[in-house]
Amino acid sequence: MEDGGLTPVETYIYRFAAAYFILLFFTFRRFLANSWRDELVLAVCGVCAGSLYFITENYALRLTTTGNVSLLSSISPILTTFMVALFYKQRIKLGVIVGSIIAFAGAGCIIFSNGESMEIHPAGDLLSIAAAFCWAIYSVAIKGVLPNYTSMFVTRKLFFYGVLTALPLLLIQQEPLHLGVLFSTANPQYFLNFLFLVAFCSLGAYLIWNQCLKYLGPVASNNYLYLQPLVTMVVAYFVFGEHIFMLGYIGCALIIGGLVISDKWKSGIRPRTH
Repeated sequence: MEDGGLTPVETYIYRFAAAYFILLFFTFRRFLANSWRDELVLAVCGVCAGSLYFITENYALRLTTTGNVSLLSSISPILTTFMVALFYKQRIKLGVIVGSIIAFAGAGCIIFSNGESMEIHPAGDLLSIAAAFCWAIYSVAIKGVLPNYTSMFVTRKLFFYGVLTALPLLLIQQEPLHLGVLFSTANPQYFLNFLFLVAFCSLGAYLIWNQCLKYLGPVASNNYLYLQPLVTMVVAYFVFGEHIFMLGYIGCALIIGGLVISDKWKSGIRPRTH
């Protein structure tokens, strides 16, 4: 998709600011959380799932290969599993660990099934890992506040703190702002692309994801992220006519098998016994 010269910071701020004001229209009766502790948790989640996550991932794409970013970002479910065990003092069942590793291997097979090899680019690779850590921190931290609020309220707060903490980066960027591109009558596709990002990739995606976290928990929900490469491969086959190679089929089998193994033990975690 053409970006009209928009920097990663601009793209993030414009789309999530628009999504925030849409949600504010429906949830304006409540502005703050029940306590300052919850407000702080929502602020941390907004930074980790918003400004830090998107900006680190976007800049990683400029410094390393797409395959590296896709694979290294895929470690977030594994990180989430261990963080839940650490911070909530719960024991991880072996089935979830094995299933997650198998699914991760499957994601790697699909990502590199077109013949691309993994190359080491330290700066970009570290940013990709940082993005995975950010997503894992958000998934774990939000667990404690989700039961007390609606998904719309939580999502709105995430957007607010994400945009707020990204604004300083926008003010110091060397390039001029490209906001006018979105409203160019000569290229209306930019505005249509922007609306798509706001409606589906921001509003829809985060509302559905926060609802999944509320009902499935962070471990089970994040394990389903391994389906992303599989879905991308299948859609690319039917929409763009891209070939699926043998390694891709192996990856599909590994992902599905890993998820079945993980799901057999439900949430995959149990309280520690003393």
